Amino acid sequence: MESPEQRPFSGAQWTIAAAGHEAVIVEVGGGLRTYRHDGVDLLDGYGVDEVCPGCAGQVLAPWPNRIRDGRYVYGDRTRQLALTEPGRHVAIHGLVNWVPWRLLEQSTDAVTLGYDLPPQPGYEWPLRLVSRWSVSADGLRAEHEVTNIGTEVAPFGFSVHPYLQLPGVAVDDLVMRLPARTRIMVDGRLLPVGATPVAGTEYDWTSPRRIGEAELDLCFGEVVRDADGGSSVSLAAPDDSSGVSIWADAEFGWWQVFTGDALTGERHRRSVAIEPMTCPPDAFRSGKDVLALKPGTTWRGAWGIRPGA
Repeated sequence: MESPEQRPFSGAQWTIAAAGHEAVIVEVGGGLRTYRHDGVDLLDGYGVDEVCPGCAGQVLAPWPNRIRDGRYVYGDRTRQLALTEPGRHVAIHGLVNWVPWRLLEQSTDAVTLGYDLPPQPGYEWPLRLVSRWSVSADGLRAEHEVTNIGTEVAPFGFSVHPYLQLPGVAVDDLVMRLPARTRIMVDGRLLPVGATPVAGTEYDWTSPRRIGEAELDLCFGEVVRDADGGSSVSLAAPDDSSGVSIWADAEFGWWQVFTGDALTGERHRRSVAIEPMTCPPDAFRSGKDVLALKPGTTWRGAWGIRPGA
C-alpha cells in the first residue's frame, strides 16, 4: 500500500503517448502536468512532488479568472464566494482545481477523468464534469463535458490554464499571433473596467510580432474566427525554427494571455499562459457570455495544443 510519503502531491499520474506526443494528466485538479513532442517540452509544467504553481495546466470551472469581491447576483439572490485571492479581494478560477478527480477510462493514448461538484456556499448548483485527454499525430486534444445534475438553472463558465514555451526562446523573443480585435481594460485588481480596440495599439497581435517587453495579464475578445468557428493563438521562435499553437473550438470566445511577470523564482516570465475562455473576467457580475446551464443539459467544448505555429 502506498504511504503518504510516496504519494505525489498532484495525486495519481496518468501518462498518455502516441506518435511522439506524450502528456501526463493528474488526479488533483484533473489537469495537465506535462506535454512534450519528440522529447521537447512545449508545456511549462511542474514536478510530481510540486504543488501546482500559478494554476499551471489546471481546469477552471464553473468560472474562469476573477469575480470582484467574490460577490454576484444570480436570479433574485446574492451569492458570496470564498475569496481565494485575498490580496485582490476576489474569488479566482472556480472550484475544481484542487479537488481529486476520478479515473473513468484509460488507454495508451487517452484518459478520461470525472468530478462531481457538490452544491456549496456561493455556488449552490451541482455539476458533473468529465474531461477526456488524448494525444495523436495532431498533438494534444482535450474534450470537456459539464452537466447540470441539479434542478435549477446554473450560471457557468469554463477555461483552462496551460503555460506554453519554446525551450531556449525567451518570452521577449517569442513571436505571437493573437486573433482578437479588442482587449479588456483592467484596474489595479486586474478586474474589468471597459473594453477597447487593439488596432493601432501596442496590444495588437492580429499579425505575428514579438511579445517584446509587454507585461500581459489581459483578456482579449472579439475573436477572429476560423472557418470552423474556432480560433487559435500561436508562438514561434524569431527564426521560425520552432513553434507551438493552442486552438479552441467555437465555445471559446475569449483568450487570456499572461506573461508570468507576477510569478517568482525560476518561473518568472519563463513561459506564456494562453487560456481559452468561454467568458471574460468578472462575468458572473456583468453577465457577459455567462452560460445558463439548464437542469439535465450538457455543455461541451474542446481545445488542444499542436507543435508548429
